[in-house]
Amino acid sequence: MKIRPITPELLLAELADRIAAEGAGRRLRVAVDGAAAAAPDQLADALVDPLRVRGRPTLRVRSADFLRPASLRLEHGRTNPEAFYAGWLDENGLRREVLDPASPNGTGRILPSLWNARIDRASRAEYVPLPPGGVVLVSGPLLLGGGLPFDLTIHLVLSAAALARRTAADEQWTLPAFARYAREVVPASFADVVIRVDDPRRPALVEDRAGAGDDFHDRDA
Repeated sequence: MKIRPITPELLLAELADRIAAEGAGRRLRVAVDGAAAAAPDQLADALVDPLRVRGRPTLRVRSADFLRPASLRLEHGRTNPEAFYAGWLDENGLRREVLDPASPNGTGRILPSLWNARIDRASRAEYVPLPPGGVVLVSGPLLLGGGLPFDLTIHLVLSAAALARRTAADEQWTLPAFARYAREVVPASFADVVIRVDDPRRPALVEDRAGAGDDFHDRDA
């Protein structure tokens, strides 16, 4: 496995160049996948301006705004890792309101948020147009391997030790879900871009996937 250390600034530039070069003239659906400890939302946020500078109108969507209602999401308790793994994200809603409209033949009419989990009711967001050539950046955990139609996938990977160390105390119960994701889905083996972020100040691009099936989650920091 070949790993190339890179500065955060250069990482943003390279990612923006890669995304901007994909599917010129058509809409692009990009996943930024990773546990909260890997900060996928922050990376996606930071890509918006560089992409716009490169001529790609960009819309941000967070998977946290497409969770299922609490009556379904928390049916087996608030700290059930199996439910978190398979039952929290409203994949149908995300596909219907974001990914299908952002497809090359879609309407381009995107709903940036569907559900406000904090108050457990519809977000009542307004639809936003995404023009041809636009990019929708969808960030959050456990986005890959479920058949969601992304055009480009970025996976932020942490070693098991780093994930445990950087996960907040009140979210430690999610760790078995991420271990299962690494074991069953193995996102590091097929994502278009894999970035190791054990130390967010010193990210590294995984450029040679040999041995990626072992996944960093199963290794020590």
